[in-house]
Amino acid sequence: MSQALRLLSAAALPFCRTGGARSRFSAISTAQLFTGYPISAARNISRTPANFLSCRRFLLSQRHLYSTEPKDEKGGSANGGESAKGGGSANGGGSANGGGGKPGGGKKGGGGGKDWWSRMQKGDFPWDENDFRFMVITVAGVTSALLYFYFRDTGKEISWKDFVNRFLGRGVVDRLEVINKQYVRVILMPGADAELSYVWFNIGSVDTFERNLEAAHMELGLEPSNRPAVVYTSESDGTFLMSMIPTLLVISFLLFTLRRGPLGGGAGGGRSPFSIGESTAKMKKDSTEVKFKDVAGCEEAKLEILEFVNFLKNPQQYQDLGAKIPKGAVLSGPPGTGKTLLAKATAGEANVPFITVNGSEFLEMFVGVGPARVRDMFAMARKNSPCILFIDEIDAVGRKRGGGNFGGQSEQENTLNQLLVEMDGFNTSTNVVVLAGTNRPDILDPALMRPGRFDRQIYIGPPDIKGRASIFKVHLRPIKVDPNIDKDTLARKMAAATPGFTGADIANVCNEAALIAARHLHPSVNGKHFEQAIDRVIGGLEKKTQVLQPTEKKTVAYHEAGHAIVGWFLQHADPLLKVSIIPRGKGLGYAQYLPREQYLYSKEQLFDRMCMMLGGRVAEQVFFDRITTGAQDDLKKVTQSAYAQVVQFGMSEKVGQVSFDLPRQGELVMEKPYSEATAELIDQEVRELVDRAYEHTLQLVKDKKDLVEMVGTRLLEKEVLDKADMLELLGPRPFEEKSTYEEFVEGTGSFEEDTSLPAGLKDWNQEREGEAEGTSSTQEKQQAV
Repeated sequence: MSQALRLLSAAALPFCRTGGARSRFSAISTAQLFTGYPISAARNISRTPANFLSCRRFLLSQRHLYSTEPKDEKGGSANGGESAKGGGSANGGGSANGGGGKPGGGKKGGGGGKDWWSRMQKGDFPWDENDFRFMVITVAGVTSALLYFYFRDTGKEISWKDFVNRFLGRGVVDRLEVINKQYVRVILMPGADAELSYVWFNIGSVDTFERNLEAAHMELGLEPSNRPAVVYTSESDGTFLMSMIPTLLVISFLLFTLRRGPLGGGAGGGRSPFSIGESTAKMKKDSTEVKFKDVAGCEEAKLEILEFVNFLKNPQQYQDLGAKIPKGAVLSGPPGTGKTLLAKATAGEANVPFITVNGSEFLEMFVGVGPARVRDMFAMARKNSPCILFIDEIDAVGRKRGGGNFGGQSEQENTLNQLLVEMDGFNTSTNVVVLAGTNRPDILDPALMRPGRFDRQIYIGPPDIKGRASIFKVHLRPIKVDPNIDKDTLARKMAAATPGFTGADIANVCNEAALIAARHLHPSVNGKHFEQAIDRVIGGLEKKTQVLQPTEKKTVAYHEAGHAIVGWFLQHADPLLKVSIIPRGKGLGYAQYLPREQYLYSKEQLFDRMCMMLGGRVAEQVFFDRITTGAQDDLKKVTQSAYAQVVQFGMSEKVGQVSFDLPRQGELVMEKPYSEATAELIDQEVRELVDRAYEHTLQLVKDKKDLVEMVGTRLLEKEVLDKADMLELLGPRPFEEKSTYEEFVEGTGSFEEDTSLPAGLKDWNQEREGEAEGTSSTQEKQQAV
């Protein structure tokens, strides 16, 4: 067939090249050969561009036949994709404007129309389109079935009486065919009836039919030699196929869903059900928008990551001293401190392949999928070495083994075992650095955390005041701040007002400030908007429309005034920033303090904090001679602080210098790590400590009762009191306090965070000359092995 087509195209080539009548004659002749129509019909076909190829496309088809290039769907055109009047080239690689086609293009019809329908409208039949072929085959099959059922000869149904009187009695029956033991087809003799080829009638059963037929023969007096023959056959009448149509439709729908869904080759993913064991890891080919300059507040962790990248780019610097590259590092810390952001920055600036995967993607309902994906992931990493592999939320797959399995097969343990083998086993990966992120390093398996697998454990905690200032500078870049405000000064001020905030909290504050400014149609964001944003993040949404009864509002005002006065006159209490009785979140009022940047606390400091938290309950008791449920959160914090001092910090003389772990929130405790006698002693000490703090607070509130009443009355008038209002009412605080950025960082060496790099990491992102050849030779050796 291929040779015949080539000869035909060679014979038609001179006619196409001459043009005019010869071109028309060539098209007509070819149409007659292919279609079998007469010349007039072929001439009509040649006039319709949608039914026949133009001379230009015929030339491209002839070139495609003679071409030695592969003619599958994936190949591009040999000449880089010549276009044909906006259509695709014959071999599926052309561009719409006649330019060069994309290498390997052609799966979608070669750059002509965007789909097969646009190509059909231009007169080009897209046989190289899978969807078009499937549609044509489906339409052809359905059309054939419909034509068959429509034009087939179904005969004529008659009754038994008509059969005996009109056909059997007249002797025009050639034979009787019993079909599927359900009905009888009466085949008539030639010439008996010009309109009917056969007739048929239903039967109840074969035995009844045979008895009735024998009785009819006897009644008509037919000799055995003149009786029609009876044939028993089985035929398919289409009922079985009709019954199978619903099942086929369901199966087709499932196959289509698998093909187009996440497991198929559609837009949702590129895997089939048979390749479910393939890794879901993604390689960051294009650099992300996050860079190392966008990461602040964790300079030590940045240096560690930079050293990993520098080792992959310049290994000779370390190998000359006999050093080996660390296999991996675990980034741990509270949520929002920048672990994933640091990984994104690494992907953006590493200049080496960066592969990322989520720990939960290894766990599936199918047995063996997790280990298979781990093997496939490390095979991908070795193929692209040197590279960095980042596993986010590794605690999903790296939990300690042996718990909660109840003796059965554990897919999570099998996945973890495969991960251990791949990281440091007989198939050890070379030049593959594994980074992992988790919020729970305490639940990871010890075998996973040992040196040789994760050599370094990098803790990323909440940033200090210098780190917060650096983070504020990063997030203030895209924000349109008031031109009269210096961004560096604003960043330092906000850093001093947000102790304990993580990087995610700071990003939220900056975004909330911009939203508040936009809500009120301000041309820029000023300092007041940032203060409102901090209040929004700390206390929640402000509820100005919440209705409080006058008695409740007065109780809330005196409650908050008690907190403010007790904190103002206690030496180790935190400085007061603001007091408000406007409801926020779940609270009806709040007092905002500025905690110190400190990591060690004494007994006296913790005791003063307990007294400050009890100030609201004591004020209610003193002024109203009753207590309310408003102090529930304060009492909870006081109880936690008291138990921590007695159980964890060893600050009780009777319990002694011992420390026990307190249960986490939501954690099930089967038994306590101490005896019942010790538990009773702990409860007694906690009660005595809380009672002592309450008595001390009660005495202080009684001594300053007039000041508490003054602050409560002013709160009822203004609803919000800031530091200036408190100074006006109470005068200067009798104790020294720090409130500005400069006061907090005084004596720490510098006002800014140290971002200098060691000498060996100055050019961390540049591959030095002389090491590129060594790296390439090493990769060639690895590929050869």
